[in-house]
Amino acid sequence: MVRNLIKIAAGILFLLIITLFLSLTRVDYSPYFEADYYLKTQARLDSVTLELVPSSGEVQVGFARESITPLLRAEEDNLITGAFKEVPLAGYGDRSGKPAEGIHDSVFVKAVALQVQDQLLVLVASDLLIIPPEVSAGVSKILEQRLGLKRSQLFFSATHTHSSVGAWSEGIVGESFAGEFNTQVVQWLVARFSQAIEKSIDNLQAGQLGVGSFDAADFVANRLVGEKGTKNPEFIFLVARQHTGRKAILGSFDAHATTLSGDNMLFSGDYPGYWQRKLESEGADMAIFFAGSVGSHKPVSSGEKFDKPKFIGEALADSVLKYEKGAFLSDSIALASVSLEIDLPEFHVRVTDGVRLIPAISRRLFPPIGKVYLQAARIGNLIWATTPCDFSGETAIVLKNAMHKKGYKALVTSFNGAYTGYIIPGKYYHLNEYESRIMSWFGPYMGPYTNDMLEQLMQAVSSPVLLPELQPQDIILDRQPVSVD
Repeated sequence: MVRNLIKIAAGILFLLIITLFLSLTRVDYSPYFEADYYLKTQARLDSVTLELVPSSGEVQVGFARESITPLLRAEEDNLITGAFKEVPLAGYGDRSGKPAEGIHDSVFVKAVALQVQDQLLVLVASDLLIIPPEVSAGVSKILEQRLGLKRSQLFFSATHTHSSVGAWSEGIVGESFAGEFNTQVVQWLVARFSQAIEKSIDNLQAGQLGVGSFDAADFVANRLVGEKGTKNPEFIFLVARQHTGRKAILGSFDAHATTLSGDNMLFSGDYPGYWQRKLESEGADMAIFFAGSVGSHKPVSSGEKFDKPKFIGEALADSVLKYEKGAFLSDSIALASVSLEIDLPEFHVRVTDGVRLIPAISRRLFPPIGKVYLQAARIGNLIWATTPCDFSGETAIVLKNAMHKKGYKALVTSFNGAYTGYIIPGKYYHLNEYESRIMSWFGPYMGPYTNDMLEQLMQAVSSPVLLPELQPQDIILDRQPVSVD
């Protein structure tokens, strides 16, 4: 009897070892520029850049918002009213998908439409962790049917607050960050996004644009390697004013919206929410925040609980109010945009530095990623790029410097409608850290590949260089951010 049990146990162990062995493979270090995904994407890039035709002339601006603050503890889900039995908060796995307990501050989706001649671009951001693929796809489908608006005309982003609406992702990985999937929540978000974008286009009227920036080094740090790495301390903002006097301010910064921890169970926009509300209380008709290149970058603040997001958010708002006065507003600008759908490498979900799960198993862990885009736009003297990930602030500095040499300001935002994990510099790939191991999903060359394609897009929209009369004046910085008293 004992001998039979030993044989059975040995057989089970043998099968487990064989299964494990068949489930693993080596990390692929083949050069990315020889891979099929690169060659196909490069051919597509050559095609879309040939179609790039900038427009110059008078600018029209329009903006609108819709609340995405759910009504909680309803008897049944209602996507028309936004009432739900429960809604989990997205952002921290240690919440274990628990439902939100209440609302500290409201969350929104906001859109700013820009038009020059026949060029129309809509910049969209919301108080969400990311823009879920099902939401961006659903919104794109609705707006193409209603307005003939193409996906390439939508530049999505999120504030990356870790205390907002969840329930929008399937799969083990998705539900660990966003809670149990609820298709009603997704449909509700799609409707709210679509309404905000449509209203912003309906609101288009003659206006002006101006770009400004300031140094906010006191509020951001490199969270991956600390002082051994670099950080992108620049806060960039865009002022969009209609001739009627209504004004929207768009801002982007690289610090993660993680001043609130996983212990918080209330809906909140984190520090970007405080930033938006402060500007809206000081004369802006709408303030809209776009998460910048937040990969590797964390916020630096002080205080406890909600005092932490309040401190950094209002300090950054005070700085915008100060430097906005120096922003040169122009009635006429150049506008151009380009969107590139990219093919992805195989999944490289690693169990050790050099060993990964086979792609067939990795795919079962994730929800469908959907269509993945890189985008770039020229808005006057600003180059605005978008990415489908937590994009590295260290890499963004390199891209921004390349644009600076051509006379442009530049920014790179994250979460443009799909999610491919963290894109960080290749030199950090072998670090056994959260960003480089757990959240690096597509192999050692996903970073260089993405950077290569994004730089080509940015170079394409930045050529030829703008005429001097279309370029806002540079703002002189005193390098000191304004702080909250």
